[in-house]
Amino acid sequence: MSAATGTPPDPSVVRVPGPWTHRAVSANGIRIHLAEYGPPTGPLVVLLHGFPEFWWTWRHQLLALGDAGYRVVAPDLRGYGDTDKTPRGYDLWTLAGDCAGLIRALGEPRAHVVGHDWGAAIGWTVATLHPRLVVSLTGLGAPHPVVMRDAVLRDPLGQGRASRYMAGFQLPRLPERSLRADGGARVGRIMRAWAGPEWVATTDFGDAVARNAEAMRISTVAHCSLEYYRWSMRSQVRPDGRRFARELSRPVGVPVLQVHGADDPCVLDTTMRGDERFAGGGLTHHTLPATGHFPQQEHPTHVTALIGAHLQRCDG
Repeated sequence: MSAATGTPPDPSVVRVPGPWTHRAVSANGIRIHLAEYGPPTGPLVVLLHGFPEFWWTWRHQLLALGDAGYRVVAPDLRGYGDTDKTPRGYDLWTLAGDCAGLIRALGEPRAHVVGHDWGAAIGWTVATLHPRLVVSLTGLGAPHPVVMRDAVLRDPLGQGRASRYMAGFQLPRLPERSLRADGGARVGRIMRAWAGPEWVATTDFGDAVARNAEAMRISTVAHCSLEYYRWSMRSQVRPDGRRFARELSRPVGVPVLQVHGADDPCVLDTTMRGDERFAGGGLTHHTLPATGHFPQQEHPTHVTALIGAHLQRCDG
């Protein structure tokens, strides 16, 4: 249906045709939709997207890493796209369990985990809580969850101000309606505000906005995507949030690559560099000039090369 009818699109709209394969996998008690590309015997790479997107954000990396010999999967996170939209489970404990369960369900003992935005936060959590499943970690556009919490509290005029959009997501119902209204127009406004100007001027940006806006209008996706933010803020004053922070206080034992846009308005570069204390296996940090919150889409060739080199070093 068109956006003008107001009818939510069918979840199958995210199954964009291409050289990849779409399928569903049962893991951690839910059905997870994913796009898969590359040889089935290659080392597994799991690409985790963020807000306000779905698996499509990794279209460039999916193909390039698959052609390099990796078995690459890009799932829709819980509550997004064609993955199950459960009434609960949008805490990082459960989301990390989804990723861990997916790796096991794919029949692999370990995987390289690459995440953007919420996907990066999930990646840090998986590497900490399920260390035997992770070969390497790559994070884009979001730091370690404890680093983000501390930066907001210690730098209210810096990272606190950059994160203020999260406060608006705490309101009931209104943010959901705003994300769905006018064919998902707010998704485009968010992406335009967060992206670097070079990408915004391209047709690729327009295509990404159109696809993400349509995916956000799938029934309950807007609500589920906002529940990530609501758990993140509300858990800070709850026992489960304090316990989560304690569990994530130990460094991960795998090599970590960070790729961050110098012009990212959501996360300061100084905040990202705070991850060093949690990277027990070593941290490599790249700041890309003239780049916003979506480096994997704004400069796909360069970012894919950085990720590929990191995977090769860890496999070697």
